[in-house]
Parts: sequence; C-alpha cells; structure tokens
Amino acid sequence: MIEKDVFFTPEGLAKLEEELDELKSVKRKEMAERIKVALDFGDISENSEYDQAKNEQAQLEERIAKIEMQLRNAKLIDDEELNTHIVKIGSKVVLKDLQDGDEVEYIIVGSAEANPLEGKISNESPVGAQLLGKKKKETVEISVPDGVVKYKVLEIGR
Repeated sequence: MIEKDVFFTPEGLAKLEEELDELKSVKRKEMAERIKVALDFGDISENSEYDQAKNEQAQLEERIAKIEMQLRNAKLIDDEELNTHIVKIGSKVVLKDLQDGDEVEYIIVGSAEANPLEGKISNESPVGAQLLGKKKKETVEISVPDGVVKYKVLEIGR
C-alpha cells in the first residue's frame, strides 16, 4: 500500500491524537473485558457473544492502525504559510453560487479531517480540488453529481 501525505490543521491533528489515546488506553481495556466475559459463557465454537466481541476487537485494531498510519504521514498545515491571495489547504473560502446567489463558506482540509457538516471539505473532493490555486474574484466551474456548479471566490482567509 502506497502511503501518502495526510494534511491536518493543528486542531485536527490534536483531535486525532486524542482519539488514538482513547482507543488504546480505554477502548482496548473495555474490549479485553468483554472478551473475557464472553469466554465465561462456555464453548467458543457456539458463542455469539465471543464472536461479536472478537469482530469488534478487530475493527478497533483496524481503526488504531489507520490512525497510526495517518499520524506517521501527517503534514501539519502551517497558518503562517497561508495567505489571503490564493486558496491552499487550510484556507477559509467564501464562495458565491452564481446560479442562485447563495454564499457558502468552506475550510479546505486534508481528507482525514474533512467533515462537510462542519464546512470542512477535503482538498481531494471535487469542490476542494478545483478551488486550490484560485484567487479572489476568480470564477470556477465544478462538476458535481448534480451537474456543474459555478462559484465566484469572494474571500480567502486563514
């Protein structure tokens, strides 16, 4: 598997490190206890509680491994390197939808930190990728599942 850089804001990196700590220090212990309790039910060949606990343990270990890989490849987005002239990863962007006049605000983040409900879109998403490198007042056409959307970049911030 080819590992690639994973971009994080300082806030996103801290959040991921906290999650990893929680998974390793708390969730692993809870899982071990669940497996121990399930073993007390008897024969593991017909023990659904044991099977479920082992499956959940595998999912937990998979999540831990994924986070550790992301942290190994983490690249911190430095606010000092951001400017307000060009869209980069870490930029806060205000756009005007040229079809309906609505304004939207996004923060361009790495894919591991993306959360559209919080206005954080990935630099790899169709919208995020097309915005990178754009300047204020530029217009951009973006192909999205519903068709093509035209935005004008109104503001670029940190």
